[in-house]
Amino acid sequence: MKAASLPPSQVSLPGDFTGADLTPDRYVVELEAPVRRELSRLAAHATSGTIDARGVRAALEEATVRTKCILAGGYGVVLLRGVPTEGLEREVAVALFTAMGEALGEPTAQTLDGELVTDIRDTGADRNDPDLRLYRTSAEQDFHTDGADVIGLMCLHPAESGGVSRVVSSVRVARRIGEARPDLAPLLFEPWFLHLPGGRERGLPGAFSRPIATFDGAKLESFFIGWYIRRAESVPDVPPLDDARRELLALYEATANDPELFVDMSFRPGDVQWLRNAFVLHKRTEYVDPAPPAPRRHLLRLWLSAPYLADTTPRFSAQELGR
Repeated sequence: MKAASLPPSQVSLPGDFTGADLTPDRYVVELEAPVRRELSRLAAHATSGTIDARGVRAALEEATVRTKCILAGGYGVVLLRGVPTEGLEREVAVALFTAMGEALGEPTAQTLDGELVTDIRDTGADRNDPDLRLYRTSAEQDFHTDGADVIGLMCLHPAESGGVSRVVSSVRVARRIGEARPDLAPLLFEPWFLHLPGGRERGLPGAFSRPIATFDGAKLESFFIGWYIRRAESVPDVPPLDDARRELLALYEATANDPELFVDMSFRPGDVQWLRNAFVLHKRTEYVDPAPPAPRRHLLRLWLSAPYLADTTPRFSAQELGR
């Protein structure tokens, strides 16, 4: 797909927003007290990590309708506030979160081992390990996408400091680059190699190829993980980045980090964030955990397949990557 396919700036595209556009009334969904009480009741009656999923979806019907509207026809960013997570065992929180996610799509694998619900917390792992996924550390994760149509995070415990969730429109980032550097913009639509952590250990390729942006005449979708692009250079048979690609990579990250474009969210316990991955880049700032005995920062993550969005985000299951 050629960058010339990008429409003029006056043509409206889904998922195109600036920080000023993304006001709280456009993305924050507050749960009413009766809904919170019903979710608390359902969680209290959960046994062995099993919850009345139908009851959860019924209680959240109104919030789910609004969430789907924002994902499908809005900016693709939702912050659901007020989910009663305090005191829940992890298994119950997982069951509750999964039931919420199933109302929006089908949970899909987040790892090559098929993990459906991922714990986002600092495990003490070496952040410099090229095969380590950074969510297992407290390090900053610069703007990137994930591997599903909808990305969900549930906050169980926040950080002492840092750990801010920052979101930006990948549509606006690509358009800004097209306006500022039309000479570099065509590279967005050419294939880039990205490192596949742990791939070679499982007999899979050490890297895969994917354009940063695609445009089908209606939607401008993006897939971007800058540190995986840089790490791919160490994979055999992957060519090094030339000067133009290095310049574009730096420009893409600098544009995404423009304060005029992004919005920050500080998670509270019981917050649930849903993002439309094709249109939204997300970032996490470095964080510090509270001192013991306070619980460390702990989020749960879901990746959802949502065919009704008709997006083309690549999947990361071993079966698909091994094709």
